[in-house]
Amino acid sequence: MNTVKLTVLESRCRDRLCSAGDTFILDGRCPPICQELWHAAYPYVFTLQNGASLDSGDIRETAFTCRCPDGGRVVIHGETISD
Repeated sequence: MNTVKLTVLESRCRDRLCSAGDTFILDGRCPPICQELWHAAYPYVFTLQNGASLDSGDIRETAFTCRCPDGGRVVIHGETISD
């Protein structure tokens, strides 16, 4: 299983669960972000953890950017990292 790192790029989280610049290395546990954002990001995380890449325009990448479904209050970037 590949390791995925999440980085918070922007945060206006109502619950103050994360701040811009926070990073999380996903090791099988859910990161401390709201359920709504995790629900939106999880399919991308799962794809990367299992060695696949994602469509990004005309290319495929092992990274993604995801916005909180609550008006884009939080923006995260996920990427596969080397162990």
